[in-house]
Amino acid sequence: MKQEHSVPVQIRFNDIDLMGHVYNAKYQEFFDLARLKYFGTVLGDLISWTHKGLIIASVKVDYMQPTFLEDTIHVLTSVSSLGEKSLEMTQAVYKQDSTEPVAICKSVMVCFDMKARVSEPIPDVWRKKFADFEPDLNVDQSVG
Repeated sequence: MKQEHSVPVQIRFNDIDLMGHVYNAKYQEFFDLARLKYFGTVLGDLISWTHKGLIIASVKVDYMQPTFLEDTIHVLTSVSSLGEKSLEMTQAVYKQDSTEPVAICKSVMVCFDMKARVSEPIPDVWRKKFADFEPDLNVDQSVG
């Protein structure tokens, strides 16, 4: 059974631009927060941001509708594809009680040895954790 990873995000006054909606760069902060929470939930202490972690190689964000200060939002996060050294993550921001996303982010992340500063294969124990959390996960060795 697929689990849903959802993180609520508080919109703050300084997230708002002159047009009265959330500034587009702020979405990256929302996605970063949700991404870290996802990895904490799925991988726990197996991932180390000082030894072996994941770095962003590519990010694409599509904005569908504005978000305002009074909106209540959350970010859904999943790993959509898993390659040898990289994974694709899909994230979407939703307003409370809405089925249509306000923004969607696709990112490619590469497994990286922080000390040696080189990419490396995603550990098997991580693969198992991702597959357990995401039963429909596409395991494609050519991602990224």
